[in-house]
Amino acid sequence: MNDRLTVPALYVASIGGAIVLSALLVSVTGGSAFAVFDALVDGSLRSPGAWGLTVTTMAPLLLVATGAIAATRAGLVNIGQEGQLLVGACFGAYLAVRLPGPGPLVLVATLLFAAVGGGLWAGIAALLKAWRNVPEVLTTLILTFVSFPLLTFGLRRRSLIGDRDTTRVNHINSGEQIPFDTRLPDLRIAGNQIDSAAILAVTVAAVAIYVLERTRLGARIDVLGLNPRAAQRFGVPQRPVAAGVLVASGCFAGVAGAVLLTGGTAGDRLSFGYSGNYGWDGLLVALLARNRVLVAIPMAFVFAALRTGSSFLATTGVDRKMTDVVQALLVLALLLPAAIEYVRRARGGRQPVAADRPGLGRRLAPVGGEVV
Repeated sequence: MNDRLTVPALYVASIGGAIVLSALLVSVTGGSAFAVFDALVDGSLRSPGAWGLTVTTMAPLLLVATGAIAATRAGLVNIGQEGQLLVGACFGAYLAVRLPGPGPLVLVATLLFAAVGGGLWAGIAALLKAWRNVPEVLTTLILTFVSFPLLTFGLRRRSLIGDRDTTRVNHINSGEQIPFDTRLPDLRIAGNQIDSAAILAVTVAAVAIYVLERTRLGARIDVLGLNPRAAQRFGVPQRPVAAGVLVASGCFAGVAGAVLLTGGTAGDRLSFGYSGNYGWDGLLVALLARNRVLVAIPMAFVFAALRTGSSFLATTGVDRKMTDVVQALLVLALLLPAAIEYVRRARGGRQPVAADRPGLGRRLAPVGGEVV
């Protein structure tokens, strides 16, 4: 079969198999597969205001995925987005309740300060990578689990949390409420309330697409990820570029944390469990998008739909955790064709080349000529 037909056929077969297996699992647990599917659609799209909430939920997932894709294309494995998101949210919350001034100005400063927090947290891994060549896959993961007790410590410290009522803080273990005028504004479209964070996320994704696909910096990132030796040959400063991309990836996750805080998706104050696995899910979105930011947009919407739709599963008698099972099966289904394609390439002796990135040679030409 022609390769152009084989890959789509594999995706159709894999997704179909995942849907059938999900239906069987629902049936085994005593539920109705059709009722579950109907409830998911109702909760994410059909019920009043549902698709607006889904689009709002998509925003932090897309921001995290965009940063993860940039890191992966540079040959880096950043899996610490959950911690970077959490630290970014802490930085943003700290500034939002302390900085005086007009609400819009404080909002912008909060988003920027959250980006700084996420970038600093990823910067620790970047520094260790550049200084001692410590694998970032380990440091980013370890730092994620360090961030959780840091949040716990911060929520118990009046000087950090910004709340004068220590009795209330110790009892509820939550931060001070973000002022209303420092929150992202909502848009009303066809009876749905959509947080403006969705526009921010799509805009950031569009900028990332342009940088990665059309600029010399994007070409340097690609060639570094495809072939570090070729990157050295074409004068790409490996350590600075790798470190910069890793820090930028953390900045994206940090902004996602501030979006959760100022957009109301996760509430208007910090609390235990605040990150809500948005970092992990955003990483999965990036993984399934296969390093394409444009593909990450619909993928983020699908994951957001599973999140919002799960709230309706109670009406079917099926535990809402079933959506995690469906999500896991979809992830495996979408990874299977890529794995088969990789094995076929390996058996054929084909290595990643510049042709895998359209226009890479042309964009690198000002650095040192065409990539061959």
